[in-house]
Amino acid sequence: MSPQDCFLEESPPSAKDFSSLRAAVGWANPELPIIESSINSSLYWVSIFHVDLLVACGRVIGDGFMYFYVQDVLVHPEYQKLGLGTKIMKSINGFVTSNCPSGSTVGLLAAKGKEDFYLRHGFTLRNGKDLGMGMCRFI
Repeated sequence: MSPQDCFLEESPPSAKDFSSLRAAVGWANPELPIIESSINSSLYWVSIFHVDLLVACGRVIGDGFMYFYVQDVLVHPEYQKLGLGTKIMKSINGFVTSNCPSGSTVGLLAAKGKEDFYLRHGFTLRNGKDLGMGMCRFI
């Protein structure tokens, strides 16, 4: 499989496809209606397909004015190391550059070990020295 065999769409995947990709990377899923509502509440989506299989995606969520968060940058394990994650982030960075007003914040929570990937795409570590530590709460 080559990255040229894949095509990128600036649109959301179906809830079923998104759920399947989340499961492929080992993430738990809520019920499909919750996934559908979450998909529909996003500000921006980019999806990459190989034929009709969703193999990568990413999205931006937030209030659309001051706060934007990169969420769910996922690449199917069988399609990793092909540059698909970089294609996703280039598309997301294009969106935030064009749509985020001056003074807004674009944040993300990187999975452990993926920090260098996001550093290459213009993000800064919150290591506790300059900006304080990032935190989250799981329900």
